[in-house]
Amino acid sequence: MALYRRLSGNRHVFRRHSIAALYSSGDLTNPSPNVLHSPLINPFQFSSSDDHNHTLNSRKLLTFYSPHSSRIELSGFRQVLHFSTLANSEEKKKNEQQKPSWVDTYLPQKIRPYAHLARLDKPIGTWLLAWPCMWSIALAAPPGSLPDLKMMTLFGCGALLLRGAGCTVNDLLDRDIDTKVERTRSRPIASGVLTPFQGLTFLGFQLLLGLGILLQLNNYSRILGASSLLLVFSYPLMKRFTFWPQAFLGLTFNWGALLGWAAIKGSIDPAVVLPLYASGVFWTLVYDTIYAHQDKEDDLKVGVKSTALRFGDSTKEWISGFGLACISSLALSGINADIGWPYYAFLTAASGQLAWQIWTVDLSSRADCNRKFVSNKWFGAFIFGGILFGRLL
Repeated sequence: MALYRRLSGNRHVFRRHSIAALYSSGDLTNPSPNVLHSPLINPFQFSSSDDHNHTLNSRKLLTFYSPHSSRIELSGFRQVLHFSTLANSEEKKKNEQQKPSWVDTYLPQKIRPYAHLARLDKPIGTWLLAWPCMWSIALAAPPGSLPDLKMMTLFGCGALLLRGAGCTVNDLLDRDIDTKVERTRSRPIASGVLTPFQGLTFLGFQLLLGLGILLQLNNYSRILGASSLLLVFSYPLMKRFTFWPQAFLGLTFNWGALLGWAAIKGSIDPAVVLPLYASGVFWTLVYDTIYAHQDKEDDLKVGVKSTALRFGDSTKEWISGFGLACISSLALSGINADIGWPYYAFLTAASGQLAWQIWTVDLSSRADCNRKFVSNKWFGAFIFGGILFGRLL
């Protein structure tokens, strides 16, 4: 609630008070019951600013925050009453961001910045990268057989490493931008905890480990896997030039849909693999557009582009179209792979999960956008479960 007394002034003095002071100072005039019917409920905090001039007249602004939201003009007192939850929600968001993760709790202090750089504390990115690989490996299994467990393990480790390498590349290239965006300014390189040279060294270490995994695959897969590095290194630059960086992320993150099949079969079957790859690209356009809505205000300030800014108020219509294209492509891939009926039952469940995301997401809420984004691990799990049982039955 903010209380304004409209008097002239030219110098600002800001003070913070306790809640008790609000009731004892006498600055808050009790309004008529005809104007305000509800009592003050659960105030959280308030602050004041005093403007003083040579006549010693003062203008006082009292602000405190309540769960309610209303705006009431008190014309008789020349005062404005305003309830807001903005400061409280901002405070809550900052507190949530400061909660220690398992990285901060269990890892040695010297290793923590590198773990944060690789986003080990945020495994959703690894899930989103790994699922298309797992889909493809499971789809390549012979009817009545389980997917190759060794290959799934290799690709799971590869997803962890490649995701970390991609984040490192992104943070190196975006370190000047990250300092201007609230959500990213605390990243290790942007905050100065790690130097760019340390970031490059860590990138080399991750790529070296990734090479060790790639060498376990057949020659066709080695070439196909190495070619994905072009996308990995170019994707972070796309937000500077196009409103469609999410499409480039889709091409990058779903490369495993091609690679997983090739690792099992020694080549790719375009009729099966290309629709699977396309479905992943459309899926990424859905979840990463939702994700991008978290940063749209900061992106506008720093000149960064995204599909969230491109679509604006039409976002839900656009991502609904991408969701439909994703499900259709998955159905086509299953038909061409001659997979069993359980696949389509799971695909129906996955469709419901995706529709729930799109219909219920509050694009003006960073917290809800993040919740819906993280929920995509379940979409990937539904598709994998469908392929698994579709091959077994």
